[in-house]
Amino acid sequence: MRLEVVRCPAVLFMAMAIVCATAGCTSSTTPSSPFATVRFVFRGSTTERSDLPASAQACVSGVGVTHMHPSWRSFGTVPLQAVPPDRYEISFTDVPVETRVSFRINDRNYCDQSPTGAVLRNVFANDVELVQNTTTPGNGDEPGFAFALSSSGRITQ
Repeated sequence: MRLEVVRCPAVLFMAMAIVCATAGCTSSTTPSSPFATVRFVFRGSTTERSDLPASAQACVSGVGVTHMHPSWRSFGTVPLQAVPPDRYEISFTDVPVETRVSFRINDRNYCDQSPTGAVLRNVFANDVELVQNTTTPGNGDEPGFAFALSSSGRITQ
């Protein structure tokens, strides 16, 4: 049997296309995920303050465990993990990228500073300290934090 060299450019092009398709040639630009992981840290005492005024007790009872209300989860309640003695944290893998999102943290030790225990400071997202810069729905408008997450993981306010 004798092999002949194919000299037709169209046939060569088709053969290359078939080889690439079956060999798994893909575009180098694959779409990135619309979500990313963000680790939130609230630096606050994990034990209840003994110096809260009696007038704050209704708030303390209402807050219960320290928790978060993230906008990308319809502001539902999500308990934070206590890391004694002075930190709470949680990680979410479903934070939308390239979108402004907001959240609120409620902690009973803030009941003398906010009537609903909304935390006003000491909140970090991926090690970036956030400033209280928005309001969130709750018992009326409650203080919260807003930020955007880039596809590269950069947090901006």
